[in-house]
Amino acid sequence: MKNRRVVVTGLGAITPIGNDVHTYWDNLVSGVCGIDYIRQIPVDGLPVKIAGEVKDFRAAEHGLDPKAARKFDRFCQFAMAASNQAVKDSGLRSSDLPAEDGQANILSSRFGVYIGSGIGGMHTFVNETAKMIKDGPGWVSPLFIPTMIANIAAGNVAIAHKAKGPCLPVVTACATGTHSIGEAYRAIRYGYADAIIAGGAEAAVSPLAIGGFANSKALSPAEDPTQASLPFDARRQGFVIAEGAGVIVLEEYEHAVGRGARIYAEVCGYGNTCDAYHYTAPCPDGSTPALAFSYALEEAGYTDKDILYINTHGTGTPLNDKAETAAVKIALGEADAHRAILSSTKSMTGHALGAAGGMEAVAAVLALDSGIVPPTIGYKVPDPDCDLDYTPNAAREACPTIALSSSLGFGGHNAVLAFRKVYDNEIK
Repeated sequence: MKNRRVVVTGLGAITPIGNDVHTYWDNLVSGVCGIDYIRQIPVDGLPVKIAGEVKDFRAAEHGLDPKAARKFDRFCQFAMAASNQAVKDSGLRSSDLPAEDGQANILSSRFGVYIGSGIGGMHTFVNETAKMIKDGPGWVSPLFIPTMIANIAAGNVAIAHKAKGPCLPVVTACATGTHSIGEAYRAIRYGYADAIIAGGAEAAVSPLAIGGFANSKALSPAEDPTQASLPFDARRQGFVIAEGAGVIVLEEYEHAVGRGARIYAEVCGYGNTCDAYHYTAPCPDGSTPALAFSYALEEAGYTDKDILYINTHGTGTPLNDKAETAAVKIALGEADAHRAILSSTKSMTGHALGAAGGMEAVAAVLALDSGIVPPTIGYKVPDPDCDLDYTPNAAREACPTIALSSSLGFGGHNAVLAFRKVYDNEIK
């Protein structure tokens, strides 16, 4: 059962620029900035007062029972909502659930969930810690641990969709969502499942997280939300913390075709390396992320005839953007690197940490599906160390045939996904 083909049949997104895939994509293409002043928590005393917050999120509008949702941390609510969207979009339903109109059953033991979170239930952790300090451990909720742990989103999604196959939550900081999808791809490719709900979720816009990131000089100190997330621009000073979820349904190709599924793209490559260099800083010469790019490109069968789009990690930190640019040049060679079309959608969403890879995989798939590459907004001042085509300020029609989505996380974790365009449900 080796080397089965894997395709994307469902998409789901909860983001700072839209709580459904259609709105998210329209706002990406339109260059809408979702970064603004923080409203969900008090900002008095915070060194940074801007973030990419999810707006107007109501759990009941995404298929979550309001009473049950109150027992979920915010990150888990996002994961559940995005997963519900993706599964509905795919038309799949576990064989352990009653069939509904327009949905096809899949054997529950062949249906999996790979949804990770870089941090997990940060809001729960902070709230329960405050209770303990004020009133003692007897007042800590008995649901503290199962609400806070990072694997609970995957567990709750599996429960909701009766997915009894492999369930593997990945925790690799900012590379979490990309690794989750990549590992799900391999599980289906090598026969361990027929479909997997995969991606990442995060909700860490809290004083504790902001204080930690800001004091480590990782966050942008900008006070103007429109000038805060500036990937690849010479003025960049750090990333903007964000939240949300991005989830896709991966499915074995013949299984998808057999049930008449709508196929967005083929997953055709995955690279996974570690810098083994520093716990926060990237490898300066880009050599190890370059290997992840190279592995994904080689597995995808990339040639110079392909039109390549790269949805970059592109955080807007001085070190990341320089190292990632170097990695792309090493992997592709100078000529192909300058022909490639890149962009950072974090310029619009901010950096959603463990959710970023899932959100950006959705964007990469839709770039292939629509032929349109979303922009890097706010780009004004070129950096000699970042001299590739970053699609500045306006989306453009490019009709890419292959798209990469890259993520580089604290701890040196590098992950790159490759997707290929599909024509009328036929893989070319």
